[in-house]
Amino acid sequence: MLEYDPTQFLGQWEGYQVESVRRLPQGESAERVEIELTPCEGRTGRCCRCGRRVASIHDTVVRQIWELPILGAQTVLRVPRRRLACPRCGPRLERLSWLSPWARMTKRFEESIARLCQVMAVKHVARYFGLGWDQVKGIDKRWLRRKLGPVNLGEAEVIAMDEFAIQKGHRYATVIVDAMNKRVLWIGRGRARAEIRPFFELLGPEGRSQIKAVAMDMNAGYLEEVRAQCPAAEIVYDLFHVVARYGHEVIDRVRVDEANRLRHDKKGRQLVKGSRWLLLRNAQNIDRHEDRIRLQDLLAANKTLATVYILKDDLKRLWTFHYPAAATRFWTQWYQRAVHSRIAPLVRFAKNLRAHLATIIAHCRWWLSTSLLEGINNKIKVIKRMAYGFRDEEYFFLKIRAAFPGNAG
Repeated sequence: MLEYDPTQFLGQWEGYQVESVRRLPQGESAERVEIELTPCEGRTGRCCRCGRRVASIHDTVVRQIWELPILGAQTVLRVPRRRLACPRCGPRLERLSWLSPWARMTKRFEESIARLCQVMAVKHVARYFGLGWDQVKGIDKRWLRRKLGPVNLGEAEVIAMDEFAIQKGHRYATVIVDAMNKRVLWIGRGRARAEIRPFFELLGPEGRSQIKAVAMDMNAGYLEEVRAQCPAAEIVYDLFHVVARYGHEVIDRVRVDEANRLRHDKKGRQLVKGSRWLLLRNAQNIDRHEDRIRLQDLLAANKTLATVYILKDDLKRLWTFHYPAAATRFWTQWYQRAVHSRIAPLVRFAKNLRAHLATIIAHCRWWLSTSLLEGINNKIKVIKRMAYGFRDEEYFFLKIRAAFPGNAG
């Protein structure tokens, strides 16, 4: 026989002791454990508002509180919840370290739900614990608010901003990140100049003056607002978005034009039409041998596509230079090759990019990882996909902030 009562060690509910434990069948596959607690004798409670110790009890009401499941069974505590007769605040609930005022779940249970919501969809967590979807989502949202708190904008000197889709129909939001520690600073609906202005208003004059560099895509609204709000900051266009625009404006356009030119050559036209992802993908990322052979055959057979494909890879090299003078010389050579190709979409892209040369060469002074904005976008897509979309915009933005808490130290 045991010399102690093991039920006294079940939950360690401060201020209470276990009076009884019952296991009740609820059906074929689910069971329920009810634990009845009683207040420890001689204990004075603390007012949940002012925190002072109060000996006088105003009233007591037994509440059912959900606790973490025990041995696979849903677990409910029957807790005599006391209201103290606080001389300063009046009748107030007793402050408990393991239970928030008016809560129907222990803090331990709520934290476990929130932790699971980091890696699982809300509906799966709800199904696992036998709770409602709205109940689980509310718990996770409140937990994220408490955990994240207000954002500290005072230390940001180098920031990155990017847009991401939040709904179908070209609905976008903007995320702004501290590029040095990968911490989300601000998220707001829209991508227009006026829609990102609230971030700079939150920074204030002192915060705006300490911004030294801003990494972004080729969004004219971003560019104009940053130059107006932080005139001393240097703009840095990142590789990921410039190459993505090259793929859309040059490779896609040239591929369509070549397919139309070959409309009487069924085999050749089919080869060009089905080559989009081969042309956009990095050569080192093409794993299948047959795909590499297809790409080689395509480039050998079509000089125009070969030219834009080679110049795409060469354009990426511009972001490998550490010295502005060397980067400028390389750009001049690339630009001359692009213009002399006489491929209309390529020439047009090169001339447009020339107007932004300073923002590209700036990467030599601000060696920002081009994977940062790409990683942000990919992580946001994973969050959306895991949740099957978000109906609550504030909750979605909290999930994004939680995904980029910043590097420690």
